[in-house]
Amino acid sequence: MPVQSTTDPERELHSPQDVANVVDLRSDTVTRPTPAMRRAMAEAEVGDDVYLEDPTVNALETRAAQVFGKEAALFVPSGCMGNLMAIKVWTHHGDEVICEERSHVNLYELASMSAIAGCMPRVAHGEDGIIDWTQIESVVRPKIYYDSQTALVCLENTHNMAGGTLYTAAQISDICSHAHAVGLKVHLDGARVFNAAVALGVSVSEIARDVDSVMFCLSKGLGAPVGSMVVGSHAFIEKSRIYRKMFGGGMRQVGVLAAAGLIALQESPKRLAIDHQNAKLLALGIAKIPSLQIDANAVKTNIVIFDCKQTGMDAVQLCDALRAHGIWALDTAAYSVRFVTHCDVDAPGCERALQILRTVVTKSQRTAASTGIR
Repeated sequence: MPVQSTTDPERELHSPQDVANVVDLRSDTVTRPTPAMRRAMAEAEVGDDVYLEDPTVNALETRAAQVFGKEAALFVPSGCMGNLMAIKVWTHHGDEVICEERSHVNLYELASMSAIAGCMPRVAHGEDGIIDWTQIESVVRPKIYYDSQTALVCLENTHNMAGGTLYTAAQISDICSHAHAVGLKVHLDGARVFNAAVALGVSVSEIARDVDSVMFCLSKGLGAPVGSMVVGSHAFIEKSRIYRKMFGGGMRQVGVLAAAGLIALQESPKRLAIDHQNAKLLALGIAKIPSLQIDANAVKTNIVIFDCKQTGMDAVQLCDALRAHGIWALDTAAYSVRFVTHCDVDAPGCERALQILRTVVTKSQRTAASTGIR
């Protein structure tokens, strides 16, 4: 996510009391490892993973494949690398990759599909970030030798910039059925796929059943400090391993990180519903604040995006005003602000965020009214 705010999100606070009072809603990437994760990291059995000799990494990869009902998995440093590896495996230079226009692979991965994989994004618009086969089919290139060829469809579940909206397993299966019939592969950017599974009441294996590959993050809602996984067939993972090394992702005694990933994979999905409840609490509270616009009913997972245009502040100004009171948020567009709930934010923290948000907005409106600004 690009940060446009004029404040430095990495600045240190001035005292331990300040840290205790911060409610960090910028992202679920800011979570800290649990005590169980820290113990597992300290005690992890390790080896050289480039030589396939790290037992903890091997255990994590085996478990991830089992959870997703796929043949194999690979531990990677980041979700961006995982998505790029999948695009590289499924495409050739000059191919096109169909994705929703606000998707992470299109907007927030430094154009790596073009710069490194040699592909171009071919975007389709989904009003809520979700696209169906009809929309995908409309941008599939015809089989003409002088046109770029479509090779891959990338779906994002949940959809970050649409506010955590999600694809159902049936929607994904329908897309896969049609895509495979015309020779296209389907990759799932499942950075937050466990959030989708919990919200839908299904397993991640059901969601991912028909896709050709999946990337999911251990370091977002699952709370691990570092790492993501790519999952798919044995052949896909073997090719992915080559590209991981090529892209600089070959790690050595990385079992110290994989150990936290194993805890995250086993324990963290059990509590994601709490994050969703807290996000709904925020959404319903925001809906009651005059001049803020949000569809609270659309909030299904842990991402809350609202419009602040009527407050007299743009998104950067509002985020800066909130930050001064220990509430950290991100601007996602000129007048859009994002809150993301996670394991390090509880319901009282969300209530405090709402209280301060209400105070900041009310003060801004009073100032605008007293100065005659409209």
